Amino acid sequence: MFRSVARSAAGKHLLRRGYATESVPDRKVAVLGAAGGIGQPLALLMKLNPLVSQLALYDIANTPGVAADVSHVNTRSEVAGYVGEDQLKQALEGCDVVIIPAGVPRKPGMTRDDLFNINAGIIKGLCAAIAKYCPNALVNMISNPVNSTVPIAAEVFKKAGTYDEKKLFGVTTLDVVRAKTFYAGKAKVNVADVNVPVVGGHAGITILPLFSQATPKANLPEEDIKALTKRTQDGGTEVVEAKAGKGSATLSMAYAGAIFADACLKGLNGVPDVVECSFVQSTVTELPFFASKVRLGKNGVEEVMGLGPLSDYEQAGLESLKPELKASIEKGIKFANQN
Repeated sequence: MFRSVARSAAGKHLLRRGYATESVPDRKVAVLGAAGGIGQPLALLMKLNPLVSQLALYDIANTPGVAADVSHVNTRSEVAGYVGEDQLKQALEGCDVVIIPAGVPRKPGMTRDDLFNINAGIIKGLCAAIAKYCPNALVNMISNPVNSTVPIAAEVFKKAGTYDEKKLFGVTTLDVVRAKTFYAGKAKVNVADVNVPVVGGHAGITILPLFSQATPKANLPEEDIKALTKRTQDGGTEVVEAKAGKGSATLSMAYAGAIFADACLKGLNGVPDVVECSFVQSTVTELPFFASKVRLGKNGVEEVMGLGPLSDYEQAGLESLKPELKASIEKGIKFANQN
């Protein structure tokens, strides 16, 4: 019974998300950090995606077990596990999409900024390998702090001579997922019908959900909008505290990462009108990187879309987030250019 219900639900979901019924191109996807708290459920979700033909799972330890487990799932993709730097080349060669959840998770009392020194070094090394072994892949950056790790990746790629701003994405989809969920609950509408753009960055006040543009319209009072905004901004902390120091937002992040990777794959395959929010190189504001709606296509970013009309509250939020986001971007660039 579970299988039939799951298959029926999955089928409807795939149709909604624009999967074609005819044959699709072969696509290799790598997950770097696949044995971690985000990486394992993300690996499973990518195994379920019929657009993936090869799934490469990489980490510094434990990936053979994860790969063996996931490989038994009866879906299209072939799965291989890779361990350690000497196998990174094999994991990356021929990749169309590389998803990076590698790094250490946040713990109670730890800000995203506290994670910087550890995760920045990990990202720098992985991006150097991407530049060498799959320079044309779309790179989906999950590792925090995204506001800094995306600029780090850009600098590494620039040094290697492989940088293409259309192919580097900071995955901010979890902010959108949370905004949709929280808005639907407050507005008492079907969450499947909800759309909420989230712009800015991917930490604290740099996360700016544009509830004035949310659909379906609910005309919520301003105090509700402010509470929803704060809850969206503090969503990661909410989960860390609920897990009492024994984890962070791994499952919802894996879901969000799978949603964004799916959008990238559909774009590569020529599915029209694929739009998701993402932290990318941008001229939407004076900042070099910014999250906004992005149209995805065969080359990655087809169009970075503008912010649209903002409420007074959102306009104030936009101005207040810029200094913090600017500092995070500059911190990433500075780190990447250190010896």
